Amino acid sequence: MKLLIVEDNQELLHSLEDFASKEGFIYDSAAGLTDAIDRIALFEYDCIILDINLPDGSGFDLLKTLYFKGKTNGVIILSARDSLDDKLKGLELGADDYLTKPFYFSELNARIKAVIRRKQFKTNKIVNFANLIIEPDQYLVWTEDLENPISLTKKEYAILTHLINNHKRVISKVSLAEYIWGDFVDEAQSFDFLFSQIRNLKRKLKNAGANVEITNIYGVGYQIKSR
Repeated sequence: MKLLIVEDNQELLHSLEDFASKEGFIYDSAAGLTDAIDRIALFEYDCIILDINLPDGSGFDLLKTLYFKGKTNGVIILSARDSLDDKLKGLELGADDYLTKPFYFSELNARIKAVIRRKQFKTNKIVNFANLIIEPDQYLVWTEDLENPISLTKKEYAILTHLINNHKRVISKVSLAEYIWGDFVDEAQSFDFLFSQIRNLKRKLKNAGANVEITNIYGVGYQIKSR
C-alpha cells in the first residue's frame, strides 16, 4: 500500500515516516496543503494520513479537493482537535476515520488496514443489482436507462454497496455505522448522522429511477431489495 503523510510538525512527520517504513508501506510526505494537493494530482495513494491544522490551509480543504477531483483515496485524519463537531465535519467531507493526537502507532496501523479492508468490491467486474450498475474501479453508480451517474458522497456509496453486498439479510444500524465509520461510532451521541445519510441516499436513488428500496425494519435495521 502507498501512503501520503500530510503533517507539518517535523518531529511527528519523521515518526510517521519511520512507522510507515517499518510497516513496509511505500509513502510520500507533504508538510502543507499545497504540496499535498500537488502530490495527489500526480500520484494515486491507498490511504492519506491527514493533519487538519496546516501552515497554508486546512486539511478540510484537502478533503474538498479530493471530492471535487473524484479521488477515492482512503483518508484518516490525525488531529489534536477532538471536538465532536470537528470529527463529524471530517467524516462528512469524506474522511474514513478520525484519530485524536496523541495516539498509538499500533492503533494507527490497525485503522489504516481497516480502511483498506472496508473498501468494497475490489474487482474489475461490473456489479449489477436491479437496474443499478456499479463500476467499482471508478466508484460510480448508474441506472441502466440514464446517461449520467448518480452523484453520491463517499459515505452514501459505502452504505449502498454494503447493503447490496448483504442484500439477503437485515443489517443493524449499529453494524452499518461501525462498518462506515469504524471505531469513531462509539463517540457519537446518536445515529442522526447515519439516518441523514440514508435519507439522502434514498432520495437520490428515487430521483434517478432506481428499482431498489432501502427498507427500515423497525427495531432491527436496514435491508435493500429490488422492486
